[in-house]
Amino acid sequence: MEIAEILDFTVPLSSITLERVVLAILVAIIGWIVVKVLTSTFTTALSRASNLPGLVVEFLARFFSVLLYVILALIVLAALGVDISSMVLGLSAVIGLILGFGLQDSINNLAAGVWLAAFRPIDKDEFVEVKGISGKVVSVGILATELLKPDNTYITIPNSLVWGNPVINSSRMETRRVEVKVGVAYDSDLDTAIRVATDLAAAHEKVLPSPKPAVVVTELGDSSVVLALRAWTKTSDVGGVQGDLNRGILRAFREAGIEIPFPQLDVHLTGAE
Repeated sequence: MEIAEILDFTVPLSSITLERVVLAILVAIIGWIVVKVLTSTFTTALSRASNLPGLVVEFLARFFSVLLYVILALIVLAALGVDISSMVLGLSAVIGLILGFGLQDSINNLAAGVWLAAFRPIDKDEFVEVKGISGKVVSVGILATELLKPDNTYITIPNSLVWGNPVINSSRMETRRVEVKVGVAYDSDLDTAIRVATDLAAAHEKVLPSPKPAVVVTELGDSSVVLALRAWTKTSDVGGVQGDLNRGILRAFREAGIEIPFPQLDVHLTGAE
């Protein structure tokens, strides 16, 4: 049997010849390579030729890649001899029906992803909180945002939830305020307590001199007067400064003779006559 006869062999239950199958496979392989190259080139060019943040570049690259794969699939079908025009019309009807019943959320997530990429309430590697979930932003995809929690737990959140809810961004600003609350006994010298706490913060090498550290009375509690030590530091130093001040204020108050009382409850019993 000659090669031409083999290539003219028709796949059972169809009008597709073996020649078209081979051609479609070659188109798929070459197209896959072309898509990879184009996506990589597009990402590199977009990164170099614009000031867009990495998160936006990644989102656009993913979207561009999906679009190219859809085009490749249509080209492969055309190579097989499938009528693309009728298929597009049929797919449009099916997609319209599916959208009417079950893909509203996907469309909302897609639109939210576009808004997130455009307005950037969050960015890659920033630490954010969304609906009580905190973590570092790994990526914003076409439909979902991915966070990595401090305990190395990977969280995927639909984009519509990110865009439709308040987002607490702990990394966006260069500086942040640290607050340490401590209770002192009612008979303590408040002026001394405030001075000791203020001096402690001012002496810390990573506490910024401006705005100056401050200590305020925030509450007259049941067992103590609650003081809040507030100091400003670089965002990257927040965790370390917070821990240092918590440990330092305990030691400084002990050395100054300032009592940090335990919660107390007075119970009065009245005996029946």
